[in-house]
Amino acid sequence: MSKNVFMFSGQGSQYVGMAKELFDNFDGAKKVFSAANDILGYDLAKIVFEGPDTELNKTVVSQPAIMAVSLCALEAVRAKGIDCEAVAGHSLGEYAAMVCSGMLNIEDGFRVIKARGDAMQKAADNTKGAMCAIIGLSAGEVEEVCGSIDGYVVPVNYNSSVQTVIAGDIDAVDKAIEVFVEKKARAMKLNVASAFHSKLMQSASDEFKETIKDVKFNAPKVDFYSNVLGDKLTDFSDMQELLAKHIVSPVKFTGELEKMKNEGFDMFIELGPNKVLTGLVRKTLTDVEFANVENMKTLEKALEKINA
Repeated sequence: MSKNVFMFSGQGSQYVGMAKELFDNFDGAKKVFSAANDILGYDLAKIVFEGPDTELNKTVVSQPAIMAVSLCALEAVRAKGIDCEAVAGHSLGEYAAMVCSGMLNIEDGFRVIKARGDAMQKAADNTKGAMCAIIGLSAGEVEEVCGSIDGYVVPVNYNSSVQTVIAGDIDAVDKAIEVFVEKKARAMKLNVASAFHSKLMQSASDEFKETIKDVKFNAPKVDFYSNVLGDKLTDFSDMQELLAKHIVSPVKFTGELEKMKNEGFDMFIELGPNKVLTGLVRKTLTDVEFANVENMKTLEKALEKINA
């Protein structure tokens, strides 16, 4: 019997038309978008299914959109009798993980992600920053290069043994990229609004914490793995503080994956658009199974693998 982890996608994985098949085939998915529309005050489904890209890609829209799509995939797998013993998310994916685990109800989940997206959009509009994925070097090598650059650039996403995302001031990121290219690493600039998970998001962190101060967080019903810790979270007494810190702290996703495997989890199921996290599992772990669910075809393939 497999021990399942549900993983939830992060920002940048969105595309127009995502989750339309799940919406058409599962009543639970329709309820997800109904809840989102009520909290957000606009028709999220219309933007997700019809675009345009320019609207969907705005931080303030893409964050609730990706969460909604992830929760649609969750409704689909649960309708097929599949559930999990642990949850993990990449950056904003942690919010879908909180809803999945029972830490937040769906309405509060969308209230919190709306507050996060609003605060981060405002910070991004007021700060010029950049992010870049560095592929082909160890995290230690990436840290060393960032430390040698004159200016603010830091590792912010520890994604796999050979992929680390850096963020910071645009000039400093560009200087770091020159060094990485000299070292024969691949450098892929990310299509994001600013330097997320860095100190350039401090104003967003402060605003977000204040906005969500009265939200009730429950203890989760399954194991919850945290980006900030790179480990299982056991103290849920001040989630507002932890989630504010999350906005300006590195995503230690590699650490989470290794901890989960060490604790016996062997089926990693990504719920949400694209299959970025599935790829990170493939690169990081051995002797585990993985699958992603974003439409009817991937749902059927995942069910075959899970039920094998």
